[in-house]
This record gives sequence, C-alpha cells and structure tokens, in this order.
Amino acid sequence: MYKVIGLTGGIASGKSTASAYIEEQGFKVLDADVYARKVTEKGSPGYHKIIDAFGAHILDDDEEIDRAALGKIIFNDPEERQKLNQISHPEIRRMMNADQEAFIKEDHVFLDIPLLFENGLDKKCDLTVTVYVTRENQLDRLMSRNGLNEADAAARINSQMSLDEKKALSDRVFDNNGEEENLFRQIDEFLKELQNEEL
Repeated sequence: MYKVIGLTGGIASGKSTASAYIEEQGFKVLDADVYARKVTEKGSPGYHKIIDAFGAHILDDDEEIDRAALGKIIFNDPEERQKLNQISHPEIRRMMNADQEAFIKEDHVFLDIPLLFENGLDKKCDLTVTVYVTRENQLDRLMSRNGLNEADAAARINSQMSLDEKKALSDRVFDNNGEEENLFRQIDEFLKELQNEEL
C-alpha cells in the first residue's frame, strides 16, 4: 500500500534541499510552491482574483505578479496574508489532489507543503516529516541567502508556525543543523524504511 508523506519545514530550513534530494531518488514530490506559482500565472483565474484583492500596483512591467511586492504586503500583515490564502489555497489543493490521485497508484507520493500543519493538511497524510533547524540557524541562513536584515528575516520567520511546534507534531524529523551529507543520510534511512514497509 503506497503512502502519502507530508514534508514540511520553515523558510530557510532546507526543505527544498530535502525535497530535491527525495526527487533525485526517484520519488514523486508535489511541491505546493510550484502550484502556488501556477495560481499566480498571468491570465489564470487566481491572477485576476489576486489583482482585484491587492491592486494593480503589485504587477511588474510585464504585468506579472511581482512576488516580492506581494510578499512585502503579506509577510507583515496577517489579515492580508489570510486574504491571499483564501484565494490561492483552494486552487492549489484542487491541482495537488488531482496529481496525487494519479501518482499514488504507482508509488509513494511526497507532498512538499510549507503550511502542512497550519492548514490541517497533515490529516490527509499517512506520515509527516519536518526538516528542522534551530531558530538561530534559520535566521542566519535566511539573512545570508536573501540578503535581508534581521528585522525583515525575523518577520518572515514569525509569519510561520515555529519549527519547534512543527517538530513536536511530526512523525519524523530530519535535523538539518549540520552538513548537507548528514541530512541526506537521514533521508536515505527514511526512504529505506519506507521501501521495506517498516513505516
């Protein structure tokens, strides 16, 4: 019986690295962020709803949604974030569910979802995994990766459920405070158990 595994983490926790590695091992990973980009694609129903909600000033010169401009609005205002989520989440879910149903017939499927627990989507998974780093490491990595000052980086981290909370809710934790090789070793172990039906 194939399993649906919810993979989550926080900004700059290394979730994307884990996700890419799992995909390299031949598993299907459905990435909520990829679907989110489809929702905001120029001309899509989501695109028009987002412009109606936030105004045309969030568009760039090519009339694409400027993700940085939209990010500035939603990361600092929970109500605005909620407004965006109400537009995008049902659409993302619809697309992901359709793909999940197709792929689960052939193998295990990983759902890469940043807001897995926040949106109660863990209940749709057989197993949940969090890619974990300490807050200190998360802050450092985010500042150096995105060139953010401490206040902006902290605002982004604070807009999410803490990794400590996610860790407590998860069936499994990949600790990413060390070297990348160490993360990959933990993933290999997990995938082996999954294949041997030990999970």
